[in-house]
Amino acid sequence: MSMDKDRFSPPLLPADRFSRRVVRAFLLALLVAGALPFAQVACADDDWRRLHHEVEAGRIKPLSEILDSLARDWVGDVIDVDIEKDDGEIIYEIELLGPQGQVVEFEVNARTGEVLEVEGRNIRGMERR
Repeated sequence: MSMDKDRFSPPLLPADRFSRRVVRAFLLALLVAGALPFAQVACADDDWRRLHHEVEAGRIKPLSEILDSLARDWVGDVIDVDIEKDDGEIIYEIELLGPQGQVVEFEVNARTGEVLEVEGRNIRGMERR
């Protein structure tokens, strides 16, 4: 008889998932904004150190600057931030939760700050006018 381990653990509530994403985004913001000593405990990987050095050297923009830029043009709360490398370029993938509950993902070139792609539903409902 096999036991299903998920049967005995309560499912994550939406608030729990949201809290984990906010904490992850906060740790990433600390790291990229220059607070490596505080975030090193959670992110000791060499990739994060290289990313931090890229920010310090001015080769990529800090996450705080990217988020400020998005906030000038878009309404929403940050719920997830990821960083990927695509064809040699570092890309910030940022998800915002909009005022009507929509989730919209922005792909932003970390070097230039240019918004490369916007995906989601009711995107226009998040534009600042």
